[in-house]
Amino acid sequence: MILQILRHTPLWVFALFAGLVFLGVRQSRPSELGRTRVVLLPALFLTLSLLGIWSAFGPEALAFAGWLAGLGAALLLNRWAGLPRKVSYAADTQRFRVEGSWIPLAMMMAIFFTRYAIAVAVAMQPSLRAAPGFLAAVGFAYGLFSGSFLARALRILGAAAPSQPESGPWPSN
Repeated sequence: MILQILRHTPLWVFALFAGLVFLGVRQSRPSELGRTRVVLLPALFLTLSLLGIWSAFGPEALAFAGWLAGLGAALLLNRWAGLPRKVSYAADTQRFRVEGSWIPLAMMMAIFFTRYAIAVAVAMQPSLRAAPGFLAAVGFAYGLFSGSFLARALRILGAAAPSQPESGPWPSN
């Protein structure tokens, strides 16, 4: 069955997987980023998650409510976790220095495999599109994953705030 699923997977999905692995490995190294690069990844994942819900379920309020709940949960979880931990901002170059981490790669893979599994599940059992628990769970998962990138970006951008140069927008523990 797995081979049959893989055979019916469009080639662009494998290219997307390779691109995400490449981006995730790059995130594992310390880097210097401008504001545009800090904002780009969360904007991409937030947009893709909303489009994923829309394409899978249409205008289902329960799926979008789940997405908002997941987004809020991601922001709260990162407020507690404080990731990334080491961020600094150089005002003269207007660049952020961010520690490397494997967490973004893990999150990208979680998003990819979750979306893949959901697409396969819905293709095999179309009635799932109308199951309230499935709608809410998928929305929550998409919001949680994409919201983690938003939370990370807010943490990085917070390093530019004059009152909190190292800790970001969240209070330190």
